[in-house]
Amino acid sequence: MKETARANANIALVKYWGNRDKKLILPYNSSISMTLDKLFTTTTVEFSEKYRKNELWMNGQKILGIEAERAFGLVDLVRKKAKLSSKAKIASNNSFPTSAGLASSASGFAALALSASKAAGLDLSQRELSMLARMGSGSAARSIHGGFVEWKKGSKSDGSDCYGEQIAKKEHWPGLRMLVAIVSTKKKKVGSRAGMDLTVKTSPMYDSWLATIDNDLKDMKEGILKRDFKKAALTAQLNCLKMHAAMITTKPPIIYWQPETI
Repeated sequence: MKETARANANIALVKYWGNRDKKLILPYNSSISMTLDKLFTTTTVEFSEKYRKNELWMNGQKILGIEAERAFGLVDLVRKKAKLSSKAKIASNNSFPTSAGLASSASGFAALALSASKAAGLDLSQRELSMLARMGSGSAARSIHGGFVEWKKGSKSDGSDCYGEQIAKKEHWPGLRMLVAIVSTKKKKVGSRAGMDLTVKTSPMYDSWLATIDNDLKDMKEGILKRDFKKAALTAQLNCLKMHAAMITTKPPIIYWQPETI
């Protein structure tokens, strides 16, 4: 009962920031992303009676604490669905810096959802995989798909209408590329999940973020479908700046930018 899967990171063009349900990871707003072919996570999951407890290894290092518990929580969902009792060993490797703002949790939990479900003998649909991956990391709901993806916020309390759906395949816009300029490989001091919870609670800008997001989604979707670079780029830039404005006005402020970012 062992399977390996690879999933790619995605970078949001219209951002996700804030959850209406922290346990099920149901966002306040929908988001749109672009999946990146050169940034990926490869994960192997093995279920076996020889393991007395779950284990997580990342890039050759054994991981403990909250990070491991999040991975084990997702594996437990798979185990319950497949009616398995055996524990799992998870071995994961990233092709890019981990927890440095490049969506390693998105590719990581998407790869984990696929490898764990396959190892457990499950054959989940892409929608089911997206909802499963979401339980580990919200943005992982988008990394199940390639190309351009919309993560629908949904409205149901059980999260059954909250999943990623492809807007367009990568072949739709063959001339478009995303360049990643790495200004730091250090782990973020404030994780995204903790950061967004604090922003929702304390930023006076958060209501404005939600009030303008639907228009950003509409403009971005139109920009992608029409291959209108100027519209897509300006929308992405404005949306990003609005999200950081909400972060910067959080108490205490969350500033992910480096001098090189500016």
